[in-house]
Amino acid sequence: MVFSNVTFLFVFLPLVFLAYFAVPFRFKKGVLLVFSLVFYAWGEPVYILLMLYSIVVNFYMGIGIERYPDRAKSTMIFAVALNLFILGFFKYYGFLIENINALFRLQLPIRELALPIGISFYTFESLSYILDVYKGKISCQKNIVTYASYIAMFPQLLSGPIVRYSDIAEQLEQRKIDGVRFGEGCERFLFGLAKKVLLANTIGNLFDTIHAMGGDISVLTAWLGAVAYTLQIYFDFSGYSDMAIGLGKMLGFTFLENFNYPYLSASVTEFWRRWHISLGAWFREYVYIPLGGNRVPVLKHIRNILVVWFLTGLWHGASWNFIVWGMYYAALLLWEKYIFKPRNFPRPLKRLFTMLAVIIGWVIFSADNLSGAMVTILRMFGIGASGWIDETGLYYLSTNWLLLLLGVLFSVSLGRRLYRFLWKNCRPVLSISCGVLFVLCVAYMVTQNYNAFLYFRF
Repeated sequence: MVFSNVTFLFVFLPLVFLAYFAVPFRFKKGVLLVFSLVFYAWGEPVYILLMLYSIVVNFYMGIGIERYPDRAKSTMIFAVALNLFILGFFKYYGFLIENINALFRLQLPIRELALPIGISFYTFESLSYILDVYKGKISCQKNIVTYASYIAMFPQLLSGPIVRYSDIAEQLEQRKIDGVRFGEGCERFLFGLAKKVLLANTIGNLFDTIHAMGGDISVLTAWLGAVAYTLQIYFDFSGYSDMAIGLGKMLGFTFLENFNYPYLSASVTEFWRRWHISLGAWFREYVYIPLGGNRVPVLKHIRNILVVWFLTGLWHGASWNFIVWGMYYAALLLWEKYIFKPRNFPRPLKRLFTMLAVIIGWVIFSADNLSGAMVTILRMFGIGASGWIDETGLYYLSTNWLLLLLGVLFSVSLGRRLYRFLWKNCRPVLSISCGVLFVLCVAYMVTQNYNAFLYFRF
């Protein structure tokens, strides 16, 4: 278990900043590395050794690729295979054995392995580093403290964004650290914290309640649960990304944006340009383009889309519903590319169709299994539901409509517009609002039970 919210906010972060700003610049990487390892070890006292092993191996593999060009390809292949083996063993071992048992009617023992927190994120960062060194896009890092600081950096370690080494290589050696950037980072961190604590956690309670009901639910209740999860996962993940970007800025780093109001999208293609931008960019750079991208015959392009989205689904978890979720989006993207091109449709209508597709996708994603996802989707359209509207659904709607409305409004850029208005016209009100927001977040954190980010499991 990682730090509790209150411990992280009022103990860990003050100690980090006190030490970080007290030392000369040349020692800041070391301070950042030490605290990042403490942060990870607090939640994963055993798996910190796995991370350190990954850091050391990939550091020397990068040096080997650059120093011995005649063996660069074999070194790169070995490093990629080793990273994928470690990720596959800890994340997919149980899933693989379970399916082998089912397919061949065996009873091979399945040993439950705790998933190392954030392993998918730091493995993908390691892979991007190795591949970029091999391609000659970057020079290998010859200082292991610098490289380890990049991999273990605590702001984005657990839930991204996936930061490529090329994006922050210069910042690791030289970056601007001042009061203005620190203040901007504090604001961004606070807004992310509010997304997580005030919106994601609260809306998530509604989803958890409906999800636990299982049995007979009405169409209205089914849709309430689906919409609640749609909002919860956005505020949960984008909130963490905002906090990571904010913390990075406070430490002098600039991380790329990871979300751009995806629920405003007018197509599934646009949605995936706005959602989890760093993951989409990673798969595009290291899988889609090497396979040929879209500059290949139609059948090969279809293959490329299917491969990328199979891997995208599998990356999210060792379960068939994640794989089906990936294939679902592959089908939608191919549908938009080759079959249905509604150029003349009004944009609001295209947004409505896109959100419908996204909500159904989140039902598949959030389900415990495929059969549960199918049952929920059918109930959403009246098949197998206990009715269209019932007292339970009306009760949850009447008690949560304001929360859901705020969730919808803040997921479609109301917060950004409000911030810009206050920044231009009434900065004292903005400052007071930030203070009130912080007090509300602290009050909720004190009263709520520990609530981890959804993406910790990925």
